[in-house]
Formats: sequence, structure tokens, C-alpha cells
Amino acid sequence: MMSDDLIKAELSLENNQVLEQVYRENRGIFMSFAKRYNLPDEDIIDIYQDAIVALVEHAKKGKLSELNCAISTYLIGIGKFMLLKHLKKKRILFVPFDIEVNIEWDDLEHIQKEQQVQLLQTYFLKLGSHCQKILELFYYREKKLDDIVIALGYDNKDVVKSQKSRCIKQLRELIETNHG
Repeated sequence: MMSDDLIKAELSLENNQVLEQVYRENRGIFMSFAKRYNLPDEDIIDIYQDAIVALVEHAKKGKLSELNCAISTYLIGIGKFMLLKHLKKKRILFVPFDIEVNIEWDDLEHIQKEQQVQLLQTYFLKLGSHCQKILELFYYREKKLDDIVIALGYDNKDVVKSQKSRCIKQLRELIETNHG
């Protein structure tokens, strides 16, 4: 197995064998990770290939030599950014299932993502429109609390923060009551 430093060097030299190895080794991890977004496999594969192209471009520009993480982590990070961008373009509503679970990259293969996403999406739709809006702005649109205060006309961000907590609690209770 090649070291990350050697992989970075070979990618910057456009070594197709190393690129193919990186592609194969990370494809399954990315596919498992991306399935939580409930997109068709074709879209996920396209996004993964775009992430590979971006990785190669970064290697050519010398950006990989500055990395403080593994190539696979960097590649998945690029892919995650592209997935979120894709979802925003399509205006697909996604509520992250990891509201209460912090996911480590190594755990991605072991989490039953698709079922959790479907469960969250189902019960998200049972929340009131007010809670849906707050959670959508915070998690899907990645708005800061200050921005949500302005968008929804609250007095301050502490009110939004506590309302968001109540909405998450309500969502958890809905899931636990029906699937606990």
C-alpha cells in the first residue's frame, strides 16, 4: 500500500494507475456516504467522478502537498461539498440524520444511512411548518442563527436557538414514539 505522500506526488504527475487505485479504493466509501442523501446512484456516481476530477486538478496545482488529512478524507470532503451543491440546485429537502450523532469518516460504511434518512424525512414532514422552516434554514440551507433571526423575524438568536432545540426534540420524540 502506498503512503499518502507518494499518492499525492504521483497524482500531481498524473499517474493514471495511482488515480485508478484511488478511484477504486474510495468509490464504495463515497457511495455508502452519499446514499444518505437519497439520490439516484447515477447522480452519486457522476458527483464522485467530478470529485475525482477536482482531486486531480488540486494535485496538478500543488494543493495536495498542503493537506493535513488522508487523501480519502479529502476526496470525500470534496464529494460532500459537491453533493450539497447538487442538492441545493435541485432544491431537494434533506434533513441530516446526524443531528444527534457525530459521524467519523471511518464509520461511514457501518451506518444504516438510507433507512435513517427516510425515517427523518417522513417525520420531518409531520412537524409543523414553523419547525420545518427553522430546521430547513439551519441544516439544509446552512444559515447562521443571526440570518434565521432576520429571515423569520425573531427578536434575537437565543430565541431561534431554543426554538430549534424544541423542534429537534419534537422530531426525535416523533421518531422514538413511532419507531422506538
